[in-house]
Amino acid sequence: MPESILQSSIKISNEAPQYLKANLRRAYNHFDQAFLDKMEKKPNEFKACLFALCYFHSLVLGRKKFGSQGWSRVYNFNDGDLTICSDVLFNYLSKYDQVPWDDLKYIFGEIMYGGHITDDWDRRTNATYLKSLIKPELLLPNFSLLYNLFKNPDPAKHDYRGYKQYIEDKLPTEVPQMFGMHPNAEIGYLTLACTELCDTILDVQGGLTGGGGSEDVVMSTLMDLKNRTPPEFPMQ
Repeated sequence: MPESILQSSIKISNEAPQYLKANLRRAYNHFDQAFLDKMEKKPNEFKACLFALCYFHSLVLGRKKFGSQGWSRVYNFNDGDLTICSDVLFNYLSKYDQVPWDDLKYIFGEIMYGGHITDDWDRRTNATYLKSLIKPELLLPNFSLLYNLFKNPDPAKHDYRGYKQYIEDKLPTEVPQMFGMHPNAEIGYLTLACTELCDTILDVQGGLTGGGGSEDVVMSTLMDLKNRTPPEFPMQ
């Protein structure tokens, strides 16, 4: 594609949310009840491991907002990592009589997600998450997903819709401890977010011109944009 066309085009990116709940909701939406029903050999193990995998995926994406405290470098974790790992999970549970916990952790942490990671300390963090989530205790009642802040739903009592509702109702308010981090880890992130918000407000407000106030400048800009907006596209 010619560079001139790329430069004059509108760029649209599909980035992961910053917050844990939105990430977990988005991750679990990649699957459906039919996908869960495919597993006939170990249905409860499959549902429990899949939810833990989605939670792990949400954690590694959510750490990005903490900057260098989250990950030493920027890694392009994506939804493809999650879906491929879910296929690996399905194949391994279908093939083996016992859940191969160590094999799953190695494939998830060293090959799929670990394939993006180049820093040794980041690789250690990634492995620690999997060590805490992908283990036999995951199948026990009242098992907590990291630091006793969020209990894993009972796979025998939840179907696909039940898991989605569990995310909406039971996931607590996000705190750094849910990522295994110190409570003060969010100070830098919140400070940066506040600074960006104030800068955006000042940019939108604009400066004073002539006898009109800043509100007049903003309103005139809005009206100009509204007049240039094309008619609403018929969706039906």
